[in-house]
Amino acid sequence: MLIDYATLKSTLDPDTLNNLCREFLIRQIGDEGFDHTDSAGLADGITKVQLALARGELVVEYSEAEESVAIRRREELVSLDQNGSCPV
Repeated sequence: MLIDYATLKSTLDPDTLNNLCREFLIRQIGDEGFDHTDSAGLADGITKVQLALARGELVVEYSEAEESVAIRRREELVSLDQNGSCPV
């Protein structure tokens, strides 16, 4: 299930949303070019992730089966859907 940014922003505690964004960034280290692990770099990255969520470039996916929440790139979901293996 996809959760829209407006719902996240209005229902999640700001620290929880920041931690979700931080987790996304940490997964990107080395894989996607994010390499700023200092406080200022993470703070800037969290802001950028939230802006990308607001624009719909990133989405939050909740998996009931795995009981997990993750931020993903929208094109990842579209790509998975075209291959018939999207969990959404």
